[in-house]
Amino acid sequence: MIEPDAKSDLHRYLQEARDALVWKLEGLSEYGIRRPMTPTGTNLLGLVKHATFVEVGYFGDAFGHPFGEGLPSWKLAMAEDNVDMWATADESREDIVEQYRRVWAHADATIAELPLDTVGQVPWWPEERRGATLHHLLVRVLGDTQRHAGHADIVRELIDGSAGESASGTSLPPGDQGWWEEYRAKLERVARAADQR
Repeated sequence: MIEPDAKSDLHRYLQEARDALVWKLEGLSEYGIRRPMTPTGTNLLGLVKHATFVEVGYFGDAFGHPFGEGLPSWKLAMAEDNVDMWATADESREDIVEQYRRVWAHADATIAELPLDTVGQVPWWPEERRGATLHHLLVRVLGDTQRHAGHADIVRELIDGSAGESASGTSLPPGDQGWWEEYRAKLERVARAADQR
């Protein structure tokens, strides 16, 4: 018999999303990981940086467990537009990824220490609804991280054609480049036919 363990399940899926997000940077140049690939500037390193800010806030600040190291140049640069979604030229990939790993270790300590029904206070939410349980914030951060891991998957595919959820398994049907080109062409034909109706 398997006993339900909501905290463990949520945490496992959060870690899988974290790992996927970081893995999407592997093998790319500095330009590749910083390159804005959408009209709103979505880029791989920016997604990792953003996830760092999210976890610091929801698993640190909200529960009175501030991340002791601070976020060096990032917090000082908050006057810069959307600074949590991109890296400056002098912020290294290694520093941002290492900071994310330290932040998620800090978040993991909060998750392990507190029961799911522990109420924290989210300081940037409206005062009348600042209270939120660890369970609520864990679901919220899991959803946010999974969403951005999906963004990263699409951005990476646009950069070099790589797709999938992890280095060990893509979760995609098997097929070589020719198969995928034929498949995409078929979908294009279907879309055009549907548009003609």
